[in-house]
Amino acid sequence: METINFSKLFLNLPTMNATIPALKQGDLIYITAPAKAIEAECVAFSKKFFEKEGFRVLVSEHCLGEHHYFSGTDGERAADFQKGIDNPEVKAIVCARGGYGCVRIVDSLEWAGMIREPKFIVGFSDVTVFHQKMQRFGLESIHGSMPLNFSSNSEEALSTLLLALQKKSYSISSIENKWNKSGKAKGILVGGNLSILYSLLGTDDQIDYLDKILFIEDLSEQLYHLDRMFFALSKAGILEKICGLVIGGMTDMKDTTVPFGKSYEQIILEHFQYRKIPIVFDFPAGHIDDNRAIVFGHEVELTVDTSGSKLNF
Repeated sequence: METINFSKLFLNLPTMNATIPALKQGDLIYITAPAKAIEAECVAFSKKFFEKEGFRVLVSEHCLGEHHYFSGTDGERAADFQKGIDNPEVKAIVCARGGYGCVRIVDSLEWAGMIREPKFIVGFSDVTVFHQKMQRFGLESIHGSMPLNFSSNSEEALSTLLLALQKKSYSISSIENKWNKSGKAKGILVGGNLSILYSLLGTDDQIDYLDKILFIEDLSEQLYHLDRMFFALSKAGILEKICGLVIGGMTDMKDTTVPFGKSYEQIILEHFQYRKIPIVFDFPAGHIDDNRAIVFGHEVELTVDTSGSKLNF
């Protein structure tokens, strides 16, 4: 019997604008590890956090497993994630951590249950793979903190995560930055980890960036590689399509022995010399302790001026 690949089946669906229900007390949150292995104490901390907020928590079978670098084999990690998609009681799938591994299982998952009864996927970094998939389906997802980081996160990182899960209105502001470009934009927020977005260019999980507000963040990248990735985005026509750019933590950027000669801000702004769109740097989201939750697939308003920036959900 032929196996149906739901990733391909729904590839060309138009934006569905399906509504994910807001979480309420008593709802079930499912914690799973689709990529790198994670320490038990991190999962235990996050489980207690959610339970204190009135949610029920289910930890996946292989969440605390270890298979070389990963929390389990590809098959085990995929089976865990599939159970989260298919379980009608689960209202949000929280990824325990990133690292690497999501792309190894994304195409083996059957997404029909998610499309039929959508629920939030929460995470960042490597979880960008799933965010892109959700954006392809026209579904919202939450770029927010993961159990790996809960104990070190700022109060705002965790409070905005709860607001996002409960679909309450909120805004995130950042202070003025000399590299910012003033302006206003309104559009669907998309994006995630820049290296993952770059790796998905030209694949069946690349989204349509037309009139979108793009959020990016990254960790431990060489400046010349950042330059390469932005040239790729430019050559793919993406930078001409977006109506705003939000740059989160560009954490621990590295330079070569012979300096590249430009800061990461200068590298990015070179690609927008002839475009007048709002651009904000140092937005509080990404591989930083103050990793505030933002909702992809949601229409937002971005304002950047001399006092700083604000993103309204």
